Amino acid sequence: MEDLKRIPVALIVALTVQTIGGLVWAGGAAARIATPEDRVTEQRLVAERLARLEEQSLATRSALDRIERRLEEK
Repeated sequence: MEDLKRIPVALIVALTVQTIGGLVWAGGAAARIATPEDRVTEQRLVAERLARLEEQSLATRSALDRIERRLEEK
């Protein structure tokens, strides 16, 4: 009879340990996944900023070309 009482306790302890291990593993996996997602978000912001800078550069170049043409006409 004592063996029957120990088996469920051992089984419960084993399942508890495995569950805790699984949760720790899942937490680590979530952290590993979150890091690249954060980097992708950051890179997207940098890409948008770069696109705006390129547009501003083109507009500045266009304005400079107009100024040079007007100076050459005079």
